[in-house]
Amino acid sequence: MIVFDSAVMQTISLHKVGNKSRDEELRLSSGPIELADEIKSLLMRYFLSPFKKDEFYNLHNESDLNLNAVYTFASKIFDNPDTLHENSVHLAKHLYEQSTHPKINSGEFYVVYFTDCIIWGELTDAIGIFKSESKDTFLKIYPKQNNFEINKEDGININKLDKGCIILNTEKERGFCVAIVDNISKGSEAVYWRDDFLSIKPREDNYYFTQNTINLCKTFITEELPSEVAVSRAEQAELLNRSAEYFKSNEGFDIEDFTEKVIVEPKYIESFTDFKDRYEDYHGIELADNFEINNSAVKRQAKIMKSVIKLDKNFHIYVHGKAENIEQGYDEDKHLNFYKLFYIEES
Repeated sequence: MIVFDSAVMQTISLHKVGNKSRDEELRLSSGPIELADEIKSLLMRYFLSPFKKDEFYNLHNESDLNLNAVYTFASKIFDNPDTLHENSVHLAKHLYEQSTHPKINSGEFYVVYFTDCIIWGELTDAIGIFKSESKDTFLKIYPKQNNFEINKEDGININKLDKGCIILNTEKERGFCVAIVDNISKGSEAVYWRDDFLSIKPREDNYYFTQNTINLCKTFITEELPSEVAVSRAEQAELLNRSAEYFKSNEGFDIEDFTEKVIVEPKYIESFTDFKDRYEDYHGIELADNFEINNSAVKRQAKIMKSVIKLDKNFHIYVHGKAENIEQGYDEDKHLNFYKLFYIEES
C-alpha cells in the first residue's frame, strides 16, 4: 500500500477534456493553479483516499517502453518537476485523442506533483493523474430575513473519485510502479483509461502471483477436474475449502507443498501440473512456483473460493468441510435428485 500521510501537493494543473467523437472541446489552461491550503487539503483527500489496495501495474508498450506516451511525459516531469504544466498539456491532448467512445463523458483533468510519498518503506515522489466525470447536486441553504432560502448547485463529490492514476518514481526501467482507480467505466468504454490512455500491465509481484494462482486453482477445481474425472460437487467444495484455507493460513505458496496438502490424489496432482502449463499459455502469463502470499489479494479473491452448491432456485448448500458427510442420490418415485446431510448438532 502507498502511504500518503506525509505527502505534499507541490504543483497542480487543470484542463477540461471533452469527448472528441462528439466534437466537445479540449480546453487547456495557461499555467498551474494556485490553491488555498484549505482547498489543497480537500483535494488531497479527494485524490488520494481511494488508493488503498496493494494492486500495482507498470506502464507498458509491446515494442518499446519509450513509445508509451504517459511513460514519456511522466519521465520528463520526474527529471524536471518544473515541466509539470507543459507535460500536463501533452497528457491532456493524449487523453483527448483516446476519448472517442460515445459513452465517455467530458470532465476536469488534473495532473499533480506530490513529494514525500512512501511505498514499501521508501520515500519517493509521485505524479497523480485524475479525471472527474460525474457531477452531484448539492443543496445550499441561505438565511433570508426571518426565513431561509434553498438553492441547488452541481459540483464534484470529493468522496467519489471517478478516475485516477498514481505514478511513483520507482522502477522506471519496468515502466514505473502505478496504481489506478476507475469507478465509472464498466462497459466497453472502460478500456480507454487503462488500455488506450495509460497502457498498463499488471506488475508481477506477490499480489499478482497470489491473485492469479487463486484463479488457477478455482478454474482447475470447478472446470478442468470435472471434465476429466467423475468428481461430485461436494468433492469440488472440499477442494475449494482446502485451497482457500491454504492461502489463508500460510505465509508463502509452494507448489509441491500445495499439491500434497490440498490436491492430495497423485492423479489429480499430475492433472493440476499439466493444467497450470496450459493455463499460463492461454492467458499469456507465467506464475511462480514459490512466492509470498499477499493477504490483500486473498481477501479480495475470497468470494470466488466460496463453496456453494446451488440447487435449482430453492436451496443453496454452503460447504465448509467434511464432504464425506454429504450423500447424493436420486428419488425414482419423485424423479428428483437429493442431498443427504449428516451432522452432530444443530446451531
